[in-house]
Amino acid sequence: MIPFWVFFVAAGIILSAYMAIKTGREERQAENESIELEGRVYMERIEKERKERRAGQQSLG
Repeated sequence: MIPFWVFFVAAGIILSAYMAIKTGREERQAENESIELEGRVYMERIEKERKERRAGQQSLG
């Protein structure tokens, strides 16, 4: 016969694995959102600089 505490240990292992997978997914999603936001800000800055250069060239040209 299996002692009852073995079931608790098995349940704890399963719960721990589930929480690790869930937390990993959440962290990856948050990281991807952060990277996407940084990329968007970077692209906006590049576009602004391009517009400023074009405006500067047109005033010179």
